[in-house]
Amino acid sequence: MAITNGYCTLAEIKAALRVTDSTDDTLLENSIEGASRRIDGYCGAFFYQTLKTIKVFTRYDYYCAIPDLANTTALVIKTDDLGNQTFSTTWSASDYMLNPTDTSLTGVPYRKIVAIGSKTFPLFNDPQRPSVELTGTFGYPSVPDDIREACVLLAMRGFARYNSALGVVGFADMAITVRAVDPDVRDYLMPYRQNVVA
Repeated sequence: MAITNGYCTLAEIKAALRVTDSTDDTLLENSIEGASRRIDGYCGAFFYQTLKTIKVFTRYDYYCAIPDLANTTALVIKTDDLGNQTFSTTWSASDYMLNPTDTSLTGVPYRKIVAIGSKTFPLFNDPQRPSVELTGTFGYPSVPDDIREACVLLAMRGFARYNSALGVVGFADMAITVRAVDPDVRDYLMPYRQNVVA
């Protein structure tokens, strides 16, 4: 089985576990995928890239908060200026600016669209009506090192649980209960937690 949108590789977790054979490769790959999706859920974000079309809400006419946008490739911004959910107004590159402006230096995605000049986002009294449609490549430009390390630790933990199904690890004459949250993993992931906006 191949790993889909995993945040570390099979080779990385095998190196961390000092495993040199391929006996447990399928279980290790399952652990990587499980750890990667747990990271997504904990952070309210994902760190792979996917091309999709989404609709978002905005409360301001001059800017729109967006989910993580990895790059400007294939980016299309449309607004529903008529309030009929047709999203018939397509914005040109001169109508907006993406923030933060230094993503190539920091490795973080774009998270805000700022209207430029006379262009504005339409606002509706109905809070259930999205006014912006985005087509683009969402996610992170690349998997951050912290996320990779957290994935390795979580995947190792998930793999170890195959030998401790009840959450208890035994050593000779004592037993240790596995903690619910690994503090190192939490520390790696904390800076990436965010509110989901779409």
